[in-house]
Amino acid sequence: MEDTSPRLRTALVTAVAPVAWGSTYAVTQLWLPPDRPMFAAAARILPAGVLMLLWLRRLPRGAWWGRAAVLGTLNHAVFFGLLYVAAYRLPSGLASTLTALSPLVVMAVAWLALRERQPPVTVLAALAGIAGVVLLVWQNDRSGPVDPAGVAAAVGAIVSASTGFVLVKRWTRPGEVLVTTSWQLVAGGLALVPVALLVEGPPPALDVPGALALTYLGLVGSVLAYTVWFRGLTRMDAGAVAVVGLVNPVVGTVLGVVLLGEAFGPVHLAAMVLVLGSVLVAQEPVRRSAVRFAGRSAGRARRWSEEAVSCPPRGARLSSAPHGGRAGTAGDWGRARSGTSAPRRTR
Repeated sequence: MEDTSPRLRTALVTAVAPVAWGSTYAVTQLWLPPDRPMFAAAARILPAGVLMLLWLRRLPRGAWWGRAAVLGTLNHAVFFGLLYVAAYRLPSGLASTLTALSPLVVMAVAWLALRERQPPVTVLAALAGIAGVVLLVWQNDRSGPVDPAGVAAAVGAIVSASTGFVLVKRWTRPGEVLVTTSWQLVAGGLALVPVALLVEGPPPALDVPGALALTYLGLVGSVLAYTVWFRGLTRMDAGAVAVVGLVNPVVGTVLGVVLLGEAFGPVHLAAMVLVLGSVLVAQEPVRRSAVRFAGRSAGRARRWSEEAVSCPPRGARLSSAPHGGRAGTAGDWGRARSGTSAPRRTR
């Protein structure tokens, strides 16, 4: 139990990241300027990274100048850029389905770069979770043209982020997650700013709700989410962490129903149960706890069965008395076991 509890807590803390990312769609739809995705991406990560950098007061040293640039580019700049291209060119159902394949890509990259092999149960859980996501998102979007450029952009976004996540696991020590996250956010934001200016022009004017939405996306959706996500990568198998990311579309669906009035039915519910169940099964501490619980339950059932056989119910007759005598009762049987006899009757 001493070994399992910290790992289970790590998995639960890591799940905060996809929960926060799942709120991005609803927050963007409700309060941010429309058709400005590059601006939204740059504005959510660059100010947050700069604030973290000012607070921590630590700059990269040596190889970390290059590593921060690589990780910021892969995990933020390239990922957000290609993801928004895919979002504009593909039906939302197809785009979400493609991005849900990221656990399998992360597992493949982790094996190539780290020789990290995933248990078969984790791979099967990932496949079940992906099936749940497909069932979930295609309930709301089943049609639309398939643009090859959009598909390529979605695949590129998956490969970029998956590679970046595995490199975080390879390069980052657990005690350095916060500071390295700040370097990544700054590097990724600086790479996105010129792209946003070139593609979308000057930044749009923001009202108070828009400014508050960007503040939320920066502090919660970027600083908190990426910190706990990268922390999970340094402490858990990359494949198990990637499967946790499937919580993202589940949260997005729930918030879409609550805040945007989107449809919800029995199929959505079944898909959500399938996704969440796969996330739990993919975590080794959960599997260990389930095995221990099953073992204890089987042991209790066996003991109860043995006691039921060896101890007849109270008041049950054990045998018929011969020659018309009185039959023995459970009370007589108990006294016989304890070495005492029933008191004799006096006439």
